[in-house]
Amino acid sequence: MELSERLAALAAKVKHQRGAIETEEATKNAFIMPFISTVLGYDVFNPLEVIPEFTADVGIKKGEKIDYAIVKDDEVQILIECKRSLGPLTIENASQLFRYFAATTARIAVLTNGEIYQFYTDLEAPNRMDSKPFLILDLSDIDETLVPEIQKLSKEVFDLESIINSAEELKYIGHLKRVIGKQFQEPDENWVKLLSSQVYDGVFTARVREQFSGLVKKASRQFLSDQVNDRLKAALRDTSGPASSEEEMAASVNSAEVVEADLADDGVETTFEELEGFQIVRAIVCSHVKPHRVVYRDAKSYCAVLLDDNNRRPIARLHFNRSQKYLGVFDDDKVETRHPISSLDEIYGYAEQLRETAARHTNAAV
Repeated sequence: MELSERLAALAAKVKHQRGAIETEEATKNAFIMPFISTVLGYDVFNPLEVIPEFTADVGIKKGEKIDYAIVKDDEVQILIECKRSLGPLTIENASQLFRYFAATTARIAVLTNGEIYQFYTDLEAPNRMDSKPFLILDLSDIDETLVPEIQKLSKEVFDLESIINSAEELKYIGHLKRVIGKQFQEPDENWVKLLSSQVYDGVFTARVREQFSGLVKKASRQFLSDQVNDRLKAALRDTSGPASSEEEMAASVNSAEVVEADLADDGVETTFEELEGFQIVRAIVCSHVKPHRVVYRDAKSYCAVLLDDNNRRPIARLHFNRSQKYLGVFDDDKVETRHPISSLDEIYGYAEQLRETAARHTNAAV
């Protein structure tokens, strides 16, 4: 699996199990060791790669231990301090990391509760761990732009110099995104005043502030929705393969079957979740078929993902028009089985079956 798929699988595990994990030790076993092994690729049972309960005496502090030290090229490169799954992560939790960071060769320190991973380095002063992380990975809401940076810390392509060089930019961009995100959710007075002054020439009274607070929040959400939809539309146009002729592209959306379905859709509207689900399915099966061959066709009760826009070659069905969502997958006889899902990330759990279905249709089409 690709790194993004491994992260999605671990995120699903954390989501379903975190409520039952009550201790720090259980958090290590259930979540953090799988992160080190399946995501970063280090052998947690090889003390030459991963040292549990790592000890490095610091000054008068003797016998203190850090939860894990990751070794690469015979040197400690990454220190990991763990907290229990349901516990918060604060800078006070990182006191041991601060001390050990200066006493070892490690340039990366990680504070985690198994769901949130805060990555630190020494941008502000050499050999002194920064007070703020340069990267925060939240498995409950994975930022795909961070996946390549996580990849740099994996055993397979460990590239410390590259991640240190990009750490400052990551740090400030990450903080700016969180500040902007907070303003989009609950804009403060200064933000409302700044934006409203661009469109309103009157005096910024209390009544105006109250009026524009709601308008700014609504406009912000609509702006985000528009941006997401634009990106999805662009992604759907991107074949990610050899460029198709204009005739082929036109045929893919103007075939007789598609036109007939469009005429009979009776007001069917494809939702954002259906488009996102389709994108996930297409990304999964593109290892077996060209992406431009995978299309969606929406109906009232489900959104079908088809090969070659042929309803006799179904890859999946997205039953999202209800409170309980289902992913429909098909066996060798094209019999559909519906699997309940609570989030779109769970689609990755059926990746192998989806690929097998796509490959089966491809072989049949030859």
